[in-house]
Amino acid sequence: MATSNLKITHSPTLGFLLFLLFLAVFAVSCSSSRPAAPVKSGANISPTAKANAPSGEQEGLLPDSLQPDTQLPVDPQVRKGKLDNGLTYYIRRNKRPENRAELRLAVNAGSILEDSSQQGLAHFTEHMAFNGTKRFKKQELLDYLESFGMRLGPDLNAYTSFDETIYMLQVPTDSLPLLKTGIDVLREWTTNLAFEDEEIDKERGVIIEEWRLGRGANARIRDKQLPILLKGSRYAKRLPIGKVDILKNFKHEVLRNFYHDWYRPELMAVIAVGDFDPVEMENYIKQKFSDIPASRNARPRKTYSVPDHSETRFAIASDPEAAMSTIGIVYQQEKEPEGTLQAYRKHLVESLYNGMFNQRLSELIHSTNPPFIFAGSGKGSFVREKDFYNLNAMVAEGGFERAFEVLLTEAERVKRFGFTRSEFERQKTELLRQMKQAYQERDKSESRQFAAEYIRNYLTNEPIPGIAMEYRLTRKLLPTIQLAEVNRLASEWITDTNRTVDASGPEKEGAPLPTKEQLLAIFDRVAAKKITPYQEKVSDSPLLAKIPQPAKIVAEHAIDSLGVTRLTLSNGVKVVLKPTDFKNDEILFGAQSPGGTSLVPDSEFVPATFASTLIGQSGVGKFGPIELRKKLSGKVVRVFPAISSLNEGLRGSASPQDVETLFQLVYLYFTEPRADSITFISYQKRLGDYIRNLKLDPESAFRDTLQVTLAQHHYRSRPLDEKMLDEMDLTKSFGFYRNRFADASDFTFYLVGNFEVEKIKPLIATYLGNLPAIHRVESWKDVGIRPPKGVVEKEVDRGMEPKSQVKIVFTGAFEWSQRNRRLIRAMADVLQLKLREVLREDMGGTYGVGCSASPSHFPYQGYRFSIGFGCDPQRVEELTKAVFVQIDSLKNFGTTEKYLTKVREKSIRQHEKNLKENGYWIRSLQFYDRHGENPGAILKGADVFMKSLSSQMIQAAAKQYLNEQNYVKVVLKPEKGSE
Repeated sequence: MATSNLKITHSPTLGFLLFLLFLAVFAVSCSSSRPAAPVKSGANISPTAKANAPSGEQEGLLPDSLQPDTQLPVDPQVRKGKLDNGLTYYIRRNKRPENRAELRLAVNAGSILEDSSQQGLAHFTEHMAFNGTKRFKKQELLDYLESFGMRLGPDLNAYTSFDETIYMLQVPTDSLPLLKTGIDVLREWTTNLAFEDEEIDKERGVIIEEWRLGRGANARIRDKQLPILLKGSRYAKRLPIGKVDILKNFKHEVLRNFYHDWYRPELMAVIAVGDFDPVEMENYIKQKFSDIPASRNARPRKTYSVPDHSETRFAIASDPEAAMSTIGIVYQQEKEPEGTLQAYRKHLVESLYNGMFNQRLSELIHSTNPPFIFAGSGKGSFVREKDFYNLNAMVAEGGFERAFEVLLTEAERVKRFGFTRSEFERQKTELLRQMKQAYQERDKSESRQFAAEYIRNYLTNEPIPGIAMEYRLTRKLLPTIQLAEVNRLASEWITDTNRTVDASGPEKEGAPLPTKEQLLAIFDRVAAKKITPYQEKVSDSPLLAKIPQPAKIVAEHAIDSLGVTRLTLSNGVKVVLKPTDFKNDEILFGAQSPGGTSLVPDSEFVPATFASTLIGQSGVGKFGPIELRKKLSGKVVRVFPAISSLNEGLRGSASPQDVETLFQLVYLYFTEPRADSITFISYQKRLGDYIRNLKLDPESAFRDTLQVTLAQHHYRSRPLDEKMLDEMDLTKSFGFYRNRFADASDFTFYLVGNFEVEKIKPLIATYLGNLPAIHRVESWKDVGIRPPKGVVEKEVDRGMEPKSQVKIVFTGAFEWSQRNRRLIRAMADVLQLKLREVLREDMGGTYGVGCSASPSHFPYQGYRFSIGFGCDPQRVEELTKAVFVQIDSLKNFGTTEKYLTKVREKSIRQHEKNLKENGYWIRSLQFYDRHGENPGAILKGADVFMKSLSSQMIQAAAKQYLNEQNYVKVVLKPEKGSE
């Protein structure tokens, strides 16, 4: 069941924390960026649409005897059980991705259970799970899993929150021993962590570096605000990252005590979802976990809440390095029981409320003087026993009071007058369409999504009736929901008690944060204000006034090996079609043409850069941005123009039933684009408000320095700043856009997803065949951006925290070929594995190190090879030296078979997954066309190359690309006196 469960492992501000919480809820309750919608007349071009559609009214009906307190059933596809020792398990067969299983160990214990002397040790315990068990010695576990292509991070990971610790594994299922080993690993984590003294002490450094990574303005503001929001609760004193002095000095036995106290079978669940036999999996789980002794005389697993409060609290905090300003109000609520029909219906009511409220807030942004950069309404939870409803906004410097008054005014408008009937019906249509789409994708859902649901079921009793039941429930319950009961939520949620006002922003002279008295006065002012009902206009005009007559398809060529069809239309437009069955309700779309911003002089560069964003936000044809969103309500379709330095084009997606609307939008973006002056003024102001304080963030200064250094301060590589805003010009942007989309004859369009070629051809001929074509011959231009020669080293002295960032970027010439691309990336993978072992595991000097290789073909053949890590400023020189020692070793001695095997398997297994992804196919087809290469290589992948990969090849690549006489190194260090 859709929900939000925000994990706190680092250090967002309270405002940003609630902003993230809102985003999680907003993604469920409102899809303004992905309008969804009802079935309407038009071409049904999906071969599986009928097979996967709801089977008439029978599947949509539920017994009338259902009562509000009826408990929702467990999805029959889930095998849920409990062993005699109390351990719970969930098992489900699911074939996406194929030959993979998602395994989870959920421990109902987090930082909230730590004793005072253990603060940070729940998280420390999680780390120790990767540092050896009784069966798997230090590094043996990682080596074994990585030898089968599993990656630390994407496939092997964990997190610790206030109330739980979750371990995650993805393992191949085409190897039964490996699948069983995955279960064995979970079993080891339950009771058999090694906790060797030496490994504990080495891990202290890694965790302190994780703490360091999270420090900064957000963390300092959070440290001031969270104790106010959670006042009187244990949560305010138990952030998962813990306290540094404890992390440095705790006795080993204190850590072991936490593990022995809380890692108990009745506090654990094993989840297995994937491409396997569920009966065999259940038998194996029983075999492996039944021998764990049941707990005796165990410490009680207490639950903790946040006390209610009658007064309004204020969490107002500033910081010299804060890069953004936020203001909001949080209403603390009792968490309502889940699992019943009534609770599910309430969830629908809340989704409707937040969806409509967020649409209203979004409309306010599209004004000449927007009250905030972004705002939202959402409900969720980041502690176990409470819910939080919040109204939150990102605001301009000095714009706190105005934004706060607008938020409260809009809430009061809903309180007094409610939502309109048209808003209500439109939002119900949106919600039903979202559920229908999820239902249609029921056999193509990712295993990790199911695993996350089952974790929530175990920890918070969130129901798991399955999408088929949820869709039936939604169809049954939505018509029974009345507008009045949705409107009542405003009075239920927005109260005078249990509310906390939060505000945060830069600590700057002349730009103070609002005071408690000023904010209290706004409450009174809004309560006394004369407010009028919300008014809206909805156009009945068709999206496209006149449908053009179909043009001709003059050429067709099938590439049978790829399942691809290439078409040429009478206006010169090229179309590449790849039907797939990877998703039931998805068609991805893309288009590309050479040119881009490289074709304009420097004086026109800024307007050209913003052209696609401004036009994309202005609406299309007769519809402005707000009107267009309402017009597309109930449709799953989106189209965005996109212009880069070397290309222009479009991207988007649609449900098969809405694909004609996608083509109509594409047609309009070519023939009737809009340059909306209000959108321009609003965007320019909000962008200015957003970037005004970015320079206060030390890491922003670090990134900017790296950017301009690598481009030798080229005019077109300037970091975004307020001066660039003055160069924005809507007329010039619109003129540039019209020029780039005046000729479709050199465009290639791509469609990948659930459609039939013969059924989609008429739409292609009608819409793409009638795009304007003047048959000009052009390409991009080389504007001369090049990296510097020799060794360039710079230091950026910014920041109050004792933290540094290091970036080393090697550059040089590159001979463009598939073999060389694969080789330089394989070498990056090898080096990253080695640097992780040395810098993190052996030296305890960093939380993570990254290596990446970026070869380029256009506008010149070159490459960038980047190495980056964060660390203690006192260890920058030591760790940088260690990096170059490993580079020297790679150049002189190559690598070993252990690392080659890891890199080979990772690449091969990733390619297996890629071939079942629509996104991979559309990116690859565009890539091979853009570079003039044979797309047949898509199927071959890296298998042949990887099997031939040798230590000598890696060594040769290191010698060629890691030239120690030609690199840029930028180091961020705290300001003098801050260390």
